[in-house]
Amino acid sequence: MQDIQTIFKAFDQLKVLIIGDVMTDSYLWGKVDRLSPEAPVPILNVQKRERRLGGAANVALNVQALGAQPILCSVIGQDADGVDFLNLLKNQNLPTEGIVESADRITTIKHRVMSGSHHLLRVDQEVDHLISDRERNLLTEKILYLLPTVQVVIFEDYDKGVLSKELIKIVIAKSKELKIPTVVDPKKRNFLHYVGATLFKPNKKELKEGIKAESGLNTLLEIDEAIAVLQTQLQAESVLITLSEQGVYFKSSNEAIHVAAHHRKISDVSGAGDTVVSVAALCVALGLPAKTTTELANLSGGLVCEQIGVVPVNKRDLQMEAERLGI
Repeated sequence: MQDIQTIFKAFDQLKVLIIGDVMTDSYLWGKVDRLSPEAPVPILNVQKRERRLGGAANVALNVQALGAQPILCSVIGQDADGVDFLNLLKNQNLPTEGIVESADRITTIKHRVMSGSHHLLRVDQEVDHLISDRERNLLTEKILYLLPTVQVVIFEDYDKGVLSKELIKIVIAKSKELKIPTVVDPKKRNFLHYVGATLFKPNKKELKEGIKAESGLNTLLEIDEAIAVLQTQLQAESVLITLSEQGVYFKSSNEAIHVAAHHRKISDVSGAGDTVVSVAALCVALGLPAKTTTELANLSGGLVCEQIGVVPVNKRDLQMEAERLGI
């Protein structure tokens, strides 16, 4: 059993391929003093504008924050917002070699309007149809070229069309051939397409909808039974379910682990799943015990929920908290 300091140092040696839907998280921060005379809506006096990397790109930021080297593979629009997105990657010292630019798509942006810590409105700019065969082939070429250089693959699925059944099947098969573990953060469209993944990480709602469970998954027994159904369909080596205030639940063929959530002041749950999958993937890449993986993933998700907006985990804070709790 490695100590926490050794584990966190080992993160620095890892290279991670992240495949999925990227987006820009746009924020308008301001103050509301009055309602509009034109309609019963608040007027925001804008004080700050901010753009951050989101979706699979936020996973890349989390991987980078943990000390590992991320390589992002995705498709963006060949538009001004796509240029902004590439500049955001460069500003964060993230590589752009895995990005395909499409003349037929727009770059996804989630615009959030904030008054202090209060979320007033979100406006989404996106298309969610599947990328074209040509775009998928270009993306697959990049992925297969980069794959032999990494220690783990993360599929970060937001149902925006970058990931398809065909691409998933090719990448998982090649990863198995190269003995590279695959970790999945799924959404509804491709939920049952990740056959043979190493670690599958849905939340409770996604699990319930994905297998069309009749129960509410309100007890650990119901959750355990639902995971058993999922494992039969996916042949996944292990499953990690995030349960919000109930913590996380891990299950493989030979063990089941429930870790309760730590009591925290929750400010914003946005991006917590990105952090959990990033930490879990690095632990899987190092071949850490399931209990250590589950506890660190659970701890990381709670820490980022204390922050407002989508932000990556702080490695130093996570390590200090892990050491304090004796993980």
